[in-house]
Amino acid sequence: MSITAERKSEVIKTNATKAGDTGSPEVQVAILSERINNLTGHFKTHVKDNHSRRGLLKLVSTRRSLLDYIKKKDEARYKALLEKHNIRR
Repeated sequence: MSITAERKSEVIKTNATKAGDTGSPEVQVAILSERINNLTGHFKTHVKDNHSRRGLLKLVSTRRSLLDYIKKKDEARYKALLEKHNIRR
């Protein structure tokens, strides 16, 4: 359900805006999207896992808040993120 350290560092490396960037909204959205995709796959086999479903809803809400922040700051960055991670709005 969670992502491995290697996968997380790979996601950070591909989405970082500069060297050593781990906290920018783009990186945070990428990590959250990775975790959301993993949980979505988990629910295909474990339909009645409602405790994890609550965690999924929290992750989606956090990602939505970050995306709203990016949209408020820079519309072009927002649209690029939606395209890159195939996020519906």
